Amino acid sequence: MNKLYIGNVSAEASEEDLESIFKQWKIQHSGPFLVKTGYAFVDCPDEKTAMRAIDVLSGKVELHGKVLEVEHSVPKRQRSCKLQIRNIPPHMQWEVLDGMLAQYGAVESCEQVNTDMETAVVNVRYATRDQARLAMEKLNGSMMENYALKVSYIPDETATPEGPPSGGRRGFNARGPPRSGSPGLGARPKVQSDIPLRVLVPTQFVGAIIGKEGATIRNITKQTHSKIDIHRKENAGAAEKPITIHSTPEGCSNACRTIMDIMQKEAVDTKFTEEIPLKILAHNNFVGRLIGKEGRNLKKIEQDTGTKITISPLQDLTLYNPERTITVKGSIDACSRAEEEVMKKIRESYESDMAAMNLQSNLIPGLNLNALGLFPSGAPGMGPSMANVPPPGAHGGCSYGGQPESETVHLFIPALAVGAIIGKQGQHIKQLSHFAGASIKIAPAEGMDAKQRMVIIVGPPEAQFKAQCRIFGKLKEENFFGPKEEVKLEAHIKVPSFAAGRVIGKGGKTVNELQNLTCAEVVVPRDQTPDENDQVIVKISGHFFACQLAQRKIQEILAQVRRQQQQQQQPKPPSGAQPPNPRRK
Repeated sequence: MNKLYIGNVSAEASEEDLESIFKQWKIQHSGPFLVKTGYAFVDCPDEKTAMRAIDVLSGKVELHGKVLEVEHSVPKRQRSCKLQIRNIPPHMQWEVLDGMLAQYGAVESCEQVNTDMETAVVNVRYATRDQARLAMEKLNGSMMENYALKVSYIPDETATPEGPPSGGRRGFNARGPPRSGSPGLGARPKVQSDIPLRVLVPTQFVGAIIGKEGATIRNITKQTHSKIDIHRKENAGAAEKPITIHSTPEGCSNACRTIMDIMQKEAVDTKFTEEIPLKILAHNNFVGRLIGKEGRNLKKIEQDTGTKITISPLQDLTLYNPERTITVKGSIDACSRAEEEVMKKIRESYESDMAAMNLQSNLIPGLNLNALGLFPSGAPGMGPSMANVPPPGAHGGCSYGGQPESETVHLFIPALAVGAIIGKQGQHIKQLSHFAGASIKIAPAEGMDAKQRMVIIVGPPEAQFKAQCRIFGKLKEENFFGPKEEVKLEAHIKVPSFAAGRVIGKGGKTVNELQNLTCAEVVVPRDQTPDENDQVIVKISGHFFACQLAQRKIQEILAQVRRQQQQQQQPKPPSGAQPPNPRRK
């Protein structure tokens, strides 16, 4: 991938002009410029140089009145399933990127390309040409956190010519293991089957971990084959910053050990005398199993590694901070061994939960959790092939044709938060709508003093989950709720008036069970006048997961009502009817 295509070249441009531009921007090339009418080709000594040329020149440098377009030169026969996505926001989480890519098809591989650029670059392989073509059309030029994504084809050596299958061999290569990036490019580690390692570090050591112009952190990622996110902008002014490490268990441990060594050296250099413990962040769901019955598991880790381990109290948890802090004290060697043992237990818990989720995936009917990008696509039992398949028993929000039915939810947010949800020039709400695959609109205020505004979300279950999750998260990020306060919102869904009784149940039994199961408050106001569509409102209040589970359960009830109606409406033969006997003559 060292050969470049230079497009939008002026008819007046010469080989010398192009050579002058490359020299001006200190970009090396290993061969002469092949100039054609309107375009040109050139070879670079390596891919890193080619990437820099694309980043520095494409869409930015003008020659004879025309802005040059620079990208990898890919022969038509090799324009198949592989894309390169550039200008990805530097702090974007892998989970968000995976979720975005999965909207356009099954992603077989996604590998990070190590570059000197501030933004990230990945090479992506889709299962089919059509999926890659769709991703190219939709993503190229689209805005992501104020960065315009740049997407182009890269050579796919396994590509087969398009046309009718011959001898059943077409697509054979695509079923094999995806090619990994060359070692020099720092291919994205296969992280899907493992939960990332998250650690807290004192803010004063973040600069040393990053290094001058990011040199230290790049070196760590290269040596340990990991992807490291330093969340510098989180918790402004806080004494500690979280770091997320994506890699194999061994890669995570190596990166963690290196970070501890760097902090220790920096402490010596700055005469910092306090002890620097290792602080691991883990979701509360896994902590009980880490501790073990009567604390046996934790005690064994302490004894085996020679460390002292404490865990932050439950009182520190909120819906948007479900992590506990595991503080490990001891020598660097001891802390490193303890990290391996702690994360081993957490990963075992995670894999156990994933397996259980696959077995009980009808807990939230109609919701394809894999398509949301919330869980790694390579997790046990959830390969890419399942990306578009509803979970077993998921009938609640689906039509009989197999496509999820669109739903409408009215979510009420503080009136003061409307600007944050819309964003500058409507940018945030557009991105949110694109990300979730839903229509999202803010209803007009009901009067000058209205304290709440209604957000109208229209889309299938997966889109509802994504859109509502982002809105809840945005309100927390923008401090519309206190640091230790859960975000609780009210959602309204409309149900046919004749089905309201089914939601309530005899003597309120169903609605009470709903509230106990979901921890949400569910109310069907009495004495409602049905609207023009003969529908009434069900009000759901609670934190995000409570609201989601309640919405799914109510949709399941409605789906049962619809099925029963369809069965009743099917024509039945008259009772006792038999075919007439022929008359005897």
